[in-house]
Order: sequence, then C-alpha cells, then structure tokens
Amino acid sequence: MRVLIAEDLALLRDGLTRLLRDNGFDVVDAVADADALVHAARRERPDIAIVDIRLPPSFRDEGLRAALELRRTVPEMAILVVSQYIEHAYATELLAEGGGGVGYLLKDRIMHVEDFVDAVRRVAEGGTALDAEVVAQLFSQRRAKGPLQKLTPREREVLGLMAEGRSNTAIAKALVLSIGAVEKHVASIFTKLGLQQTPEDHRRVLAVLAYLQGA
Repeated sequence: MRVLIAEDLALLRDGLTRLLRDNGFDVVDAVADADALVHAARRERPDIAIVDIRLPPSFRDEGLRAALELRRTVPEMAILVVSQYIEHAYATELLAEGGGGVGYLLKDRIMHVEDFVDAVRRVAEGGTALDAEVVAQLFSQRRAKGPLQKLTPREREVLGLMAEGRSNTAIAKALVLSIGAVEKHVASIFTKLGLQQTPEDHRRVLAVLAYLQGA
C-alpha cells in the first residue's frame, strides 16, 4: 500500500514515515507544504495521502484545501486528514465531497499505533475512519429533521460507532450486544436511510456519510 505524507513538523513527518514503513507500508514521499503535496500526489498516485490540515505558509487550512483539490483531481486516492484540534467546519467540508476513502483523526491518535495503522488501511481501502470526538461534534450539529430521525437511540449508537470505522464485532463488544443483534441494527439502519442493496462495505460508507452530514 503506497502512502504520501504531508506534515510540516519534521520530527512528526519522519516519525510517521518510520512507523508506516515498519508496518509494511510503502511511503512514496513525505512533504512539508500543500503545493508539494499536490505535486507529489499527481506524480506518485499513492493509495492514500495523510495530510495535516494546517500547512505552510499561513498554517490555516492549506492542507484541507489541497486535500479537497485532490479529491477532485485524483479521485482514486484516499485522504486521511489529521489535526491537533477538532475543526468541525473543515471536517464537514471534506465529508461533503461524498464517497468513501476519507478519514479525520486527531494527532494524538497516532500514538495508538495499532488503531492508527488500522485506520490508514481502512481509509485506503475505501472506508472511513473518524475520530470519536469529531463524530460527537459533527453529530451534535446535524439538522433536526431528516432520515436520521427515524433511527432509534440504539441504532444511532451503532451508526456512531460505524462512523468511527468499527466492525460489527467491535460494535458488539462496545455496546455489550451479540453480533447478531448488531447485524439486525445495521440492516435496519440501511432500510431506514433508504440505502439500496449494494455491497455491505459501500452501504456502510453511505450510512456513515448520511450520519455525519445530518442527512
């Protein structure tokens, strides 16, 4: 799996490079600013880019802007953005592009190596990986009306954990439910959100996007 890193802090950039290579990833480039990110992405065509939202020169949203541009110009490339803080407006804008292969994590999650590596793989394969705190903030701002209001409180709990990228087994463990019960909740969520019969992974992504965008 080929990875591109965009992080202005040299220590973190080098640390991410070593961490990913130690876990079997091919880091094709590691750059420090948004322009370099765009050029490297178009040149290398990696499976996924890990992008800091705030990059030089202004350290505001250059990384996000580059990520949004790449979602349009290199659509086959997944994007995992990382940030020191929860910036829900930025997360919402990234998710509004639609489709899978997108993630948003707080930087301190990188310290949980196994979970971080799993998130990189999941996003690169077309799934989602949203930080639990990001999910909570985005969910609190969803519209008061819409298909999500058809869900039961338990179904919303299940969908929230799906948004974090958890499998049915992990959801069952977190909510102290049987896997069968989780599967029934997931099927009900698909039905209530009007998601047609398609591959399971694709419907999970669509359900998560509906949740996070407050459909």
